Amino acid sequence: MKFTPLELPGLLLIEPRQFSDERGYFFESYQQELFAKNGIHCSFVQDNQSLSKKNVLRGLHFQAPPYEQGKLVRVIKGAALDVIVDIRKGSPAYGKHLTVLLNEDNHSMLWIPPGFAHGFLSLANDTIFYYKCTNYYNRESEGGILWSDKDLEINWQAENPIVSDKDLQLTAFKKLNTPFVYA
Repeated sequence: MKFTPLELPGLLLIEPRQFSDERGYFFESYQQELFAKNGIHCSFVQDNQSLSKKNVLRGLHFQAPPYEQGKLVRVIKGAALDVIVDIRKGSPAYGKHLTVLLNEDNHSMLWIPPGFAHGFLSLANDTIFYYKCTNYYNRESEGGILWSDKDLEINWQAENPIVSDKDLQLTAFKKLNTPFVYA
């Protein structure tokens, strides 16, 4: 596996080594010792999976302490534009975002530590998005930022995405009282 630090401090792009032949392919998607050698010291306690039609936008979400979550995300089927926003007070990248293409062909994964808001846009029908989480989901700890916040200047590459009513009610970035501090 190749671990590449991204522009926002703490984010890692993980590219597995794939073995392909006439039967198909094989790759290792997680190995605790290798992840620890690359600075990811955590235990995963919950796996989540979603299925989305093309143009479905989910996000931008986070879990506040004490239920903050690190996430290892990837696309099993289809494709997604993954978007991450740094919401850690004192971070040199506070309020900045990053986009990464995740799809069934590149098998790339993204490590998102606590302190980031996360969302994605499904770029294909029947996109299966997979998350490994370091903490359990807790409804009272849910938080988020409005996906279309003009201050964030995120190019979602979609004119009329399909967004849940719940996500349409999320707060503007300027009004976010973030519980995260950059360490």
